[in-house]
Amino acid sequence: MTASAQTSRGLDIHFDGVVHLYPSAEGDVVALRGVDLDVGAGEEFALLGPSGSGKSTVLSLLAGLQRPSAGQIKVGPYDIGRLTNRQLLRLRATEVSLVLQDPARNLLPYATPTQNIEFSQRGARGRGKTPPWKPQALLEQLGMGRLAQRTVATLSGGEQQRVAIASGVAGAPRLLLVDEPTSQLDTASRDQVIELLHRINSELGATVVSVTHDPTVAEAMPRTVTIRDGRVGAEGRRGEEYAVVGRDGSVQLPPDVLERLPPGTLLRVHRHRAGVDLRDPELDPHGQ
Repeated sequence: MTASAQTSRGLDIHFDGVVHLYPSAEGDVVALRGVDLDVGAGEEFALLGPSGSGKSTVLSLLAGLQRPSAGQIKVGPYDIGRLTNRQLLRLRATEVSLVLQDPARNLLPYATPTQNIEFSQRGARGRGKTPPWKPQALLEQLGMGRLAQRTVATLSGGEQQRVAIASGVAGAPRLLLVDEPTSQLDTASRDQVIELLHRINSELGATVVSVTHDPTVAEAMPRTVTIRDGRVGAEGRRGEEYAVVGRDGSVQLPPDVLERLPPGTLLRVHRHRAGVDLRDPELDPHGQ
């Protein structure tokens, strides 16, 4: 497929001390605990974590489906917590596209894949843009060309997932949010989806955020941030892994390091010209 000359510029993302609670009969459940996160406009980014870690909550907040209990979320010039419901609906219709994990929640089951894609492209036209890809070209990219005129309800779960991703991409959003984009796919289909995410990022300049528990998907992205127990943890950039210093001075360590240094471990701070090291006095008693 070939993108048109018209390109869209991605939206940047800023989380500042974001807390999110889910009410329950037994008391509030804390999903996010003071999340600080910055994603540049036009970045391709993966949020990696196990089930229940808070990663899908991050996506829901970014799309404006929920509002943070505390803290601030900005998407481009928009303060998500201050937008009205009508403004949030318009934002999702024109600039932000969300592809949920359950494909049935993204699609019109009585329509064909082609019709679903055409419906999703109305947002681009609402911005005065010509959609950069034809529905058939998107479906061919994902190995779905022969099923273009089948009713979505007759497709398998994996086929519906690919149609949902094609529909999410079709309108050339400035921010594309995808929740577990490859969870029902085989290896070949997974690779096709990853390539399509790369293309909307590189050809249109869109910011792409993928939420996943699959390390293979995360490794395919230029930047990966882990999340555990509602806190942003270690960060990976092009194969290099880093600990993250939060705005409150806390340091989130990679999971394999936490296995050796459980909570409560005392570390010695060692300053030197090249930077700072954290050392376990029991493993390095002389600070060498």
